[in-house]
Amino acid sequence: MYSEDFSLFLNSISAKPLRVLDAAISNSQYISIDLSENNPDLKKFDISSSNAWQEYINNYLEKNNKTVAFGGYLEKRNLYKRSLYFNQENSEHERNIHLGVDLWIAAGTKIYTPLDATVHSFKNNTNFGDYGPTIILIHNIKGESFFTLYGHLSLISIANLKIGQTFKAGDCIATLGEASVNGDYAPHLHFQIIRDLEGNYGDYPGVCNKKNLDKFKKNCPDLNTLLKLNY
Repeated sequence: MYSEDFSLFLNSISAKPLRVLDAAISNSQYISIDLSENNPDLKKFDISSSNAWQEYINNYLEKNNKTVAFGGYLEKRNLYKRSLYFNQENSEHERNIHLGVDLWIAAGTKIYTPLDATVHSFKNNTNFGDYGPTIILIHNIKGESFFTLYGHLSLISIANLKIGQTFKAGDCIATLGEASVNGDYAPHLHFQIIRDLEGNYGDYPGVCNKKNLDKFKKNCPDLNTLLKLNY
């Protein structure tokens, strides 16, 4: 299935928005947020500090009277410069283009699978700036298989999880972690669709460099096909 056809397939799964957060949070309570290198507000605080990020996100939500800040698909960010895990000496290989969507909300928030799923793998990715506890689910819909990745979770989310464990759409699969366990970020969910895991287990790149962008765009399509938040 070609990349464009696969995006159309994802979009056709449900006419209604699918949710990874509480379904009671309506679209009107989501607000997009620009965390790209072009946002001048990000020059006004220390972007290497998870506490400063949390204050910025909380103020943004309070100012706009919203519950969830979201966005980031294919967004080029300076945030990753703080970590050698992303920041290579050769700028051509610096990974700074975000491949999922981030949903910024408080630690402890429950996370749900949007579709019937089986646990493919899970892992605590402990590099500085990495995902922390991560779950990857596999979905088989209308003869098509694909994966969804949930990053920056709490440790308890993977404590009793089992490979092959099944969930129904709408089941709670995890909770969000605090900065001390989630890679040192303000609490948020990194949510990503992946067509081919390429042999990865409990992990898959959530950020890429410009050189490999075309490949990753095809393998990690736009999340709005499922979430329908119109960002």
